[in-house]
Amino acid sequence: TPLVCYGCFLTVCLSVCAPAARTRGVMKEFSDVYEQQYPVALFNSVRFEIEGGGGTQSQLLHRKDPLAGRSIFSGSLFQYLEENRKWRNRFVSVPNSYIISLYDSKAAHERGLHPKVSINCAGYKALTSMEEYMELINSSLPDTKGKAGSNPFIKCATQFPLILWHPYARHHYFCVMTEKEQKKWHAVLQDCIRHSNNGLPEDCTVQTPAFTDAVRLYRQAKGHYGTWDMMCGTPTQILANLVMETLDPELKNTIGPRLKGKIQQRQRNWMLISDAVYRQVLSQTSGQYQALVEACEAQRAPLDARLRTDMDQIITSKEHVSSKIRALVLPKAEQLLRNNVQPYINSILDALMEPTSRGFSEVRDVFFRELVEISKNSINGGGKEKLGDHMERLSMLAFHPVKMQSCYEKVEQLNLEGLQQRFSVSSTSVFVNRAQILMGEQMDNAVYTFEQILNQSLEAKGESDLCKTIQRCQDRVLKKYDYDSSTVRKKFFREALLQIIIPYMLQHLSPSCSPELPRFKELIFEDFSRFLLVENVFEEVVLQSVTKDIMMAVKEAAVQRRHNLYRDSIILSNSDPNLNLLGETSPVDWTTKFGGDEPEGSFCGGMAEGGSGKKRRQVVSMIQLDGVPLPYESCLEPLPPEPRSPDSVDEIRDLINPVVEVVLPVSKENQSDVANGMKPVTGTITMEDGVQEQITHVTTMVDDVPRKSPQDKMSPQTILQQLVGSKKQEAEKEHQEEAAIKNAIEEIEIAVQEDDRERIAEVAKSDLESSPPPAKDSSSHLNGEEKIIDPVDVEVILA
Repeated sequence: TPLVCYGCFLTVCLSVCAPAARTRGVMKEFSDVYEQQYPVALFNSVRFEIEGGGGTQSQLLHRKDPLAGRSIFSGSLFQYLEENRKWRNRFVSVPNSYIISLYDSKAAHERGLHPKVSINCAGYKALTSMEEYMELINSSLPDTKGKAGSNPFIKCATQFPLILWHPYARHHYFCVMTEKEQKKWHAVLQDCIRHSNNGLPEDCTVQTPAFTDAVRLYRQAKGHYGTWDMMCGTPTQILANLVMETLDPELKNTIGPRLKGKIQQRQRNWMLISDAVYRQVLSQTSGQYQALVEACEAQRAPLDARLRTDMDQIITSKEHVSSKIRALVLPKAEQLLRNNVQPYINSILDALMEPTSRGFSEVRDVFFRELVEISKNSINGGGKEKLGDHMERLSMLAFHPVKMQSCYEKVEQLNLEGLQQRFSVSSTSVFVNRAQILMGEQMDNAVYTFEQILNQSLEAKGESDLCKTIQRCQDRVLKKYDYDSSTVRKKFFREALLQIIIPYMLQHLSPSCSPELPRFKELIFEDFSRFLLVENVFEEVVLQSVTKDIMMAVKEAAVQRRHNLYRDSIILSNSDPNLNLLGETSPVDWTTKFGGDEPEGSFCGGMAEGGSGKKRRQVVSMIQLDGVPLPYESCLEPLPPEPRSPDSVDEIRDLINPVVEVVLPVSKENQSDVANGMKPVTGTITMEDGVQEQITHVTTMVDDVPRKSPQDKMSPQTILQQLVGSKKQEAEKEHQEEAAIKNAIEEIEIAVQEDDRERIAEVAKSDLESSPPPAKDSSSHLNGEEKIIDPVDVEVILA
């Protein structure tokens, strides 16, 4: 309409039409590549099934479904609502799918209501500071870079923020009250991101390789070689990222200059636009990819039948074509390898091995320390119920983000330095994430193997000398872990080297070799042309040219003791046939086996998937109270009463200002002189550890339990004044406190009646035992033979 300016109209058209048109274009090109790669992936799958594949046999057992019936974490935190720009208390549940669900309250979660927000963390980053977040925001939109230290467009309610950042999707802002909460939540969020980024399911032996190869070949055709950070999440998310890779810069250049207002407002508006576009692209790629997969799967049966009939002829034809392409490619590949790759292989390998080996070593140490705790329990006379509790907690060690955090941090130090630019590696996050996933798998394999071996030993020998039995099983499992971790690391190093080197070689060989490839299509029979593509054969030839050097480099590294790798000549396959039989048995239910009840509060208050209504056991405990060791608390600790974030100023003040209860004597006759309520007081009090704390308020409560009163008494106001003093007397506080307490005790001793000595002393002892440490010094003289009078509970609020 004439009322709409041309610039706004153009912006709206771009925001609506450009994503749809770009998505259709990208999906059309991708679909063509996917349809070509699907028969090739099917051929490789059927060939592997027929010929079989050799591989090093694992020494540790593998658990099939370790997280069945469990959730990871739940708790309360503040969420920032962009609609009204306010912070709201939310109950957060993290099930075993690692999709974060936010509810209005815990009751809404327990009733099975739909969450307010569900967050799939694929592609996100978990941040713990506004400074780090603003660095990413300031570089996200051209021509809106803020000055250093510019104020963010949101004000965090506390000094402990938690931010989920995504290059395209909506950002999520949270905060908690304590640093310990922040560390635990950050570990949980990182674990959700780690598992969401963990690639596509490997059990899909046709769809997964067809999809990954199609994405790689599509990006290579656009000139993008090397690793890609946004190759994470579901196929739909990856395709949406593929569209946004080219669409996002265009929208920034077109829409960015038209955004008006202050820099914070322009940044906020751009994020809203980016999220809306991303959701639109995500919706479109979902439907189109589903239709593509269904079309290819419909052709699978006839393709599979033809493959099984003509497999020998297809393999012979492929070998013939490979020999011809090898004659063309190998001379160029060997020269490139000799001049530009071989000198850097050892440097790349060292950069990968150091942090990765430290991480796997930390996994071993964490596992060992947990077993030591179980052995200590058996030595100290812990019963079988205690053993059941310890083993139940140990079973979830690999999925405890906080306990595994020390292992994951070692790998995060991975740095390829200058090699990253030379080989076009966008970042090391791909390798870090993969190494962390492998570490978690190895930890769970070690735990599961220990469970099975210990269970077998207890059934054979009983529970006598439990400590020695645990130590024997521990030594047996650690030897197997050392071998398996060595095998897994060497495989990881080989794959990482290939991911770094192969794209570099393809990028340099393709310009000269690709124009020659079409002539090799004439060597392939038309009936086999769908299963044999010269582009794939070309990449296999390049892969074979560098494999020998990579294998040799890893083999030489295994000789060095500092990497804790076994030599390839050491083979332990089938070294423990009895253990292989245990792998077929079901997991041990330690709680049922030892007859213990489920620890109260060890369940997450949520509905199980599928609407079964069963509550899930929770892997990570709630936030612990101050003073409780955090790094090695149990994985399945009984949950304390649900910690609730404050909803009012008074509740926040109560969290910041601790309350100390002090019991002071007062007679029944003088209770009328003591008024219940809170009074502002200025003074200090000396805690048990000698630290002086400021007193801001005193709340007095009188116990109305009838008791015999002494003849001579002091008022609680007088005693309180003698205890805390006034602000003017702070310099002489310690001496005044001692004198006041001494005088008070002397007067109480004189007033005590002899005939009620024993009865009142028992009451005093029970009252004093329930009193907190700060009141210990002022009331400890009332134990034993002295008599006391009726107590008055006084709450002292510390600044």
